[in-house]
Amino acid sequence: MNTRVVACTVIAAVVLTRAPAETIGVYFGTYTGGDSPSRGIYQATLDVETGALSQPVLAAEATNPSFLEIHPNGKYLYTVSESGGAGSVGAYAIEPDGALRLLNRQPSGGSGPCHVNIDPKGTTVLVANYGSGSVCAVLIQSDGRLAEPTGFAQHAGSGPNSARQKGPHAHSVNLSPDGRFAFVADLGIDKIMVYRLDTAKGTIVPNDPAFVSLKGGAGPRHLAFAPGGRYAYVINELDCTITVLAYETTSGALTAIQTVPTLPDDFKGLSTCAEVRVHPSGMFVYGSNRGHDSIAVYRVNPSTGTLTFVEHATAGIKTPRNFNIDPTGRYCLVANQGSDSVVVFRIDPQTGRLEPTDHKIAVGRPVCIRFLKRP
Repeated sequence: MNTRVVACTVIAAVVLTRAPAETIGVYFGTYTGGDSPSRGIYQATLDVETGALSQPVLAAEATNPSFLEIHPNGKYLYTVSESGGAGSVGAYAIEPDGALRLLNRQPSGGSGPCHVNIDPKGTTVLVANYGSGSVCAVLIQSDGRLAEPTGFAQHAGSGPNSARQKGPHAHSVNLSPDGRFAFVADLGIDKIMVYRLDTAKGTIVPNDPAFVSLKGGAGPRHLAFAPGGRYAYVINELDCTITVLAYETTSGALTAIQTVPTLPDDFKGLSTCAEVRVHPSGMFVYGSNRGHDSIAVYRVNPSTGTLTFVEHATAGIKTPRNFNIDPTGRYCLVANQGSDSVVVFRIDPQTGRLEPTDHKIAVGRPVCIRFLKRP
């Protein structure tokens, strides 16, 4: 056999045996209707070596599936159907090709459901109803379907912002790392309500202490725990700040220890905050600004949990209602509700800075990003 044939044979063998690129499934919740080009929930894959996203495909038609959450077993996906009237939460089976098959729907217990979460054991779905200012708990059956709601709590009160805080507006519900407590950030009353969760019964009852109050007019929206569970970070939509909270694991109490701005001192326009994320390493915290159109980046003091500002990332960002960090911690995907797109940033592992890439896909009115992590 001549040398050219041998060389070609070796090259072919290398190509055939090369490991395929590692990818992670990604789902996008969207707003539908009106002038939105979206038809529901979309899926794509993220190449964790290059940061490239595949072209999105429709995983399931749905009406305003604004927020999603994936079951810890990777087999099911749950989403709210956000509307002005009575809301609902839907259960989907995740097919091998990533498509979603509707299992069933249940009422969310209120109006304008805007956020959904699942306890770490995968037994209970919790839903925050923005319009009515309430939270609902629904048990998950063995086949992924949702039982009838079994837990409910109605908030009461108001805040000083007459345009946005005439009544309670539950904006997110998050679980403690051990799943014992549920924390509901209520924009309308400037409180994070604390509930004890019974995963066997699917019920929630007020904790003692029952809440932590934030600055009047802050408008707490989303909350994220740091790895290890000693600290949590809440982003305040109305006054554009992030508050650092110390967490006491036994009592479930939260104590505010620092509040930092998300906007530059010289910014004079209108802006509101949306999402907050903690890097998987626990070294960095990120928050989104809509109006200033940026992701604010902070470094975390590992001893105190407090934040030091690093930068504002702005490249390719327009109305970043939501963003998420992939499980490897390499990339940050930003959902641009204002430009029907999702852009990818590479995360500097030393500084936390967001480095722009050329990777961008078109998704109509994206408002939620979730990664599919198979056990």
